[in-house]
Amino acid sequence: MGIRALPEEEERMTKRWRRRIGLLLIAFVAVLVSGCYDRLDLEEASSPFLVGYDLDANNDMIVYVTNPVFSEHVGKKTHDIRVKADTSREAREKEDIRSAGTFHGRKIQVVVIGKRFMQHPDWFRILDVYFRDSRNSLTPRVVAFNGPLSEIIDLHQKNQPMLPILLRDMIDTKSARSESVDTTLQELHRQVYEKGMTPYISEVDVVNNEVVLQGTTLLDHSGKFATNLNTEESILLRVLQNSVKKTVSLTIPIPGVPKQGPFETDRLSFSTEQVKTIIDTAFDKDRFRFDIRVRMRVALTERLFTYAKGEEERLERLITEQVQQKMDDLVLKLKRNRVDPIGLGLYARAHEYNRYKTVEEQWGETVSESDIRTSVMVELGSTGPVK
Repeated sequence: MGIRALPEEEERMTKRWRRRIGLLLIAFVAVLVSGCYDRLDLEEASSPFLVGYDLDANNDMIVYVTNPVFSEHVGKKTHDIRVKADTSREAREKEDIRSAGTFHGRKIQVVVIGKRFMQHPDWFRILDVYFRDSRNSLTPRVVAFNGPLSEIIDLHQKNQPMLPILLRDMIDTKSARSESVDTTLQELHRQVYEKGMTPYISEVDVVNNEVVLQGTTLLDHSGKFATNLNTEESILLRVLQNSVKKTVSLTIPIPGVPKQGPFETDRLSFSTEQVKTIIDTAFDKDRFRFDIRVRMRVALTERLFTYAKGEEERLERLITEQVQQKMDDLVLKLKRNRVDPIGLGLYARAHEYNRYKTVEEQWGETVSESDIRTSVMVELGSTGPVK
């Protein structure tokens, strides 16, 4: 025969269970309300794949939006909207009344910035809405366009995918080969507010009515356009950043080799098998000193001239000299424009913290006065199966 609980104990257990059930109901309602307060049905949403910012001749801000059109009855793949606005949020309201749905920021793939827009300092503040509103995605790629945005927005090629998808795929594939950079909104936010480096984003242009990925745009600490790098310089920048993840290829001229006819037969191409960059930091004679050592093991992929058997060491030396010269030219270009996309300020802060803190507000100027030395060593690992 079991022992029956006392009435007082049964009442306490009942109250305890009622309390637990009540808390569960409250939690359920809270989750339900928080998940649905901003609910937007798919048929009511307008999902732009591209947002662009530019300035017109009167320095008024122009915002472009490209929405995909999924209809076989429409000849054009996208619905492009152009509005004049003072802020990004105001632009969204104007875009809403010109589209079939409500602006939905989570589907944005690319944010394109016109060069005229970037020539003004602090343009980055216009993008505040993306970081303030949690309904926006921070993964869109940021890309600079070298000209008025209307040139690329109004370019509709029938034999190419829609512009946002084309730009996204170009940036992803070319940055993986270190021919450009892949800077998202979140990464750009970090770069802008990181005092030990200056921001950089990929750059595109329209050449002969075709979209071309040109390389990299470099910005100063205020976000203002400073200079740009071509594809070769972008590869060398990624090497200096020690951010090369896959094989990269370079084509260089070899001095002393005669050209044959109209062809550039003094050229040589190689791909990297292994790249390692080490940066040593010191403070000497009232300025920072950075010694950048680059070690590259490469494989010969193209040789348009002949050389005698047994001259591999000489060829290795000539390749080293050419890459060394290109590295020195790139460093000089960065110093001349007072930018630090390499992130040398991060090394200065780590190794010379007290001295760095006194100049962090003028780091661009400090970099231009720093002693930056590069040392390149190329090892020719393979010359190919054909002699």
